[in-house]
Amino acid sequence: MNFFIKHKQVFLGMIAGAIVGYLYFYFVGCESGSCSITSKPLNSSIYGSLIGGLFVNVFQKESQKNKSE
Repeated sequence: MNFFIKHKQVFLGMIAGAIVGYLYFYFVGCESGSCSITSKPLNSSIYGSLIGGLFVNVFQKESQKNKSE
């Protein structure tokens, strides 16, 4: 449980990214079904979650990263 508290911002970024990924699938999507990321809502959500987590992790201060180690 302590792990989740330390990395709360990254998990929130992952949740936000998953929501944005699903919204991208819903509104833009892929009409032909041949797109690997946007052809299914699960793929879009997972990809968005990864990007959201990485995006938040990049902008964390260095002191916060050292505390978690």
